[in-house]
Amino acid sequence: MSLCEAEKTFVLHGVEENLRIDGRDREQYRPMELETDVVSHAFGSARLRLANTDVLVAVKIEVDAPFPDRPTEGKLEFFVDCSANATPDFEGRGGEELAAEISNCLSSAYSSSLSFDLTKLCIVKGRKCWKLYVDILILECGGNLFDAISIAVKVALWNTQVPKVRCIDMDGNTVDINVCQDMFECQRLDVENAPVMVTVCKIGDKCIVDPNAAEEQCSVGSVVVAVSGNRLSTVLQTGMGSLHPLTLVECLKMGHKVGKKLDEAVKEILEKSPKGGDVGFLN
Repeated sequence: MSLCEAEKTFVLHGVEENLRIDGRDREQYRPMELETDVVSHAFGSARLRLANTDVLVAVKIEVDAPFPDRPTEGKLEFFVDCSANATPDFEGRGGEELAAEISNCLSSAYSSSLSFDLTKLCIVKGRKCWKLYVDILILECGGNLFDAISIAVKVALWNTQVPKVRCIDMDGNTVDINVCQDMFECQRLDVENAPVMVTVCKIGDKCIVDPNAAEEQCSVGSVVVAVSGNRLSTVLQTGMGSLHPLTLVECLKMGHKVGKKLDEAVKEILEKSPKGGDVGFLN
């Protein structure tokens, strides 16, 4: 639903006063709810609810051949489904374009070995590797999709169980792999530096994080910052507006600062939670 000019002015004044329409300050997130093991046939899964934004992520694994130019690495692919039921904006090609944008941003953020070590997915150099399919379904859109999806992906990968290889039989060009069927013998992925994304919006003369749907309509420009550990791995400008170079620097500083805090909060929940069937809350 589009906002009228009076509603946009109300949102703008709230941001200027550092008291947004839902009571938050400019650097505060809405409460999040995390749940794992929500897809029974997946190797790992997570669901995240960020206010009215609801995202489901499932990870599937298969054996594949590594890329010729990267013989010691496994593969990681992202697929985003923007359900038309989530918001009318996803009808037609709008959902397809956003899905491609999110998928490309995730691929870029996870491409560095400092963010996610794909060599851990190698089985036989140049011959066999694990390929991870990360399927993302947007169930409901209430603003700030990039951040919600990035956290859900990180938690789903943390929840993923990679089967251990019991033995490898090589006969010429044929490679047979025998994997362990016991779920208790599976390996966990290292997501220590897996990126989290922070969307920074410029509204009026101020920048905010975690914009809701109303605030997104008032934004003159947005930047998505992917934070991996203590570094920025990807920066993506979204929306139709442009940002002054000084404003861009301000957005990057805020994104880096908030991203580190958000990543620490996610890690703290994962450390305290059991490996499956858990529910975590971020406030």
